[in-house]
Amino acid sequence: MNKAFLAAVAALVALAALVAGCGGGDSDTSASLTKAEFIKQADAICEEGNESINVAVDEFAEEKGTTTQKMTKKQQEEFVEQVIAGDIRSQAEEIDALGAPDGDEGQIEAMVEAVEDGADEIEEEPKVLFGKANPLAEGTKLAKEYGLKVCGEE
Repeated sequence: MNKAFLAAVAALVALAALVAGCGGGDSDTSASLTKAEFIKQADAICEEGNESINVAVDEFAEEKGTTTQKMTKKQQEEFVEQVIAGDIRSQAEEIDALGAPDGDEGQIEAMVEAVEDGADEIEEEPKVLFGKANPLAEGTKLAKEYGLKVCGEE
């Protein structure tokens, strides 16, 4: 497995977690965070998620009797399907609990839609993550434009 795969996996988890969970209608908006607080807390969740993915990929490789550098494409796809999907949902729940900052609901909703679409595509066909067209490119762009540094990094 190469560094590009690890980077793609980490970016996928971080970005998908951020936008798949943000802006959900179930959050309590009465105690809305400022944009700076939101970015800080969301990036902290994504940083923790990235670390979790790095540990998980090593454990997955060991379980398969290989190393991260020697995982086959099939094993990489299996990792994306079996591990990433669950981690995306867990992080999404954490970030959803933050709620969108007042006045930024539209931006957060746009990120949500872009990454949910990309995450759905990846869950349905894990190998799409290894293609030329990143299914999360639009969500990454929107996260960066919003000011996020860890969530949405490539």
